[in-house]
Amino acid sequence: MSKLAVPFLLAATFVTHAAWATDDPFIGTWKLDTARSRLTDQMKVTSLGANKYAFDFGGGPELIVADGTDQPGYAGTTLAVTAKGPDAWNVIRKKDGKRMLSADWQLSKDGKSLTDRYTAFGPDGRGTVVDYLYSRTAGTSGFAGTWESTDVTLDQSFVIEVQPYDKDGLSFSYPSTGKVKNMKFDGKDSVPSGPSMLDGTTFSALRPNPDEIDVTDKLKGAMVDTQQLALSADHKILTMTLHRPGKHSPDVLVFERQ
Repeated sequence: MSKLAVPFLLAATFVTHAAWATDDPFIGTWKLDTARSRLTDQMKVTSLGANKYAFDFGGGPELIVADGTDQPGYAGTTLAVTAKGPDAWNVIRKKDGKRMLSADWQLSKDGKSLTDRYTAFGPDGRGTVVDYLYSRTAGTSGFAGTWESTDVTLDQSFVIEVQPYDKDGLSFSYPSTGKVKNMKFDGKDSVPSGPSMLDGTTFSALRPNPDEIDVTDKLKGAMVDTQQLALSADHKILTMTLHRPGKHSPDVLVFERQ
């Protein structure tokens, strides 16, 4: 559930800044093509005894007692884990008292798989639901272990809106979450905006050529992910290839121009 962490080269060649600003091939609205996209996710749960666990969703371990109370998590958030039974947990992350996400976990009878009914809440309080199915890759019983998911139901309404920013940059906005990244392509760390941003979140962007953008997401200086945004030759398809530390295979999200 690295999506809890809450699922982040100076341009070698440039056309003129004026041409990019007025006729940039990235500008427009892009909608996710779920049939051609592939998303994987990994999470680790370690039992520390006395109902205490270390949860690692990609941002480092968070030590939480599974008693249903809000407890300090990373980057200014809180995490609450409620055991609804030996095979059912509810996980809620909040920022400034507002829910960012809720996840209902259910273990299979043989303990080899885990289903996650994951809901991400946007700035308007509305939730977007994604269903994950995880397979155990380490551990023997209970929720403790390493879990990896490759069977993910993606939100077909997910879009990215790209507009010009300043003289030679681009603004990427994600309406479902309210997140905005204003990119300058100078390799310097910038802070994204949005109602539920984690404390210490930054990103940097570079543009090797007009049809490619490389983004690095960080949390308190540590890399969270790298993203390559590449356009097809006809500029009708945008492919995002996302790499996260510790994951064997990247996420690949394919968007169609609207």
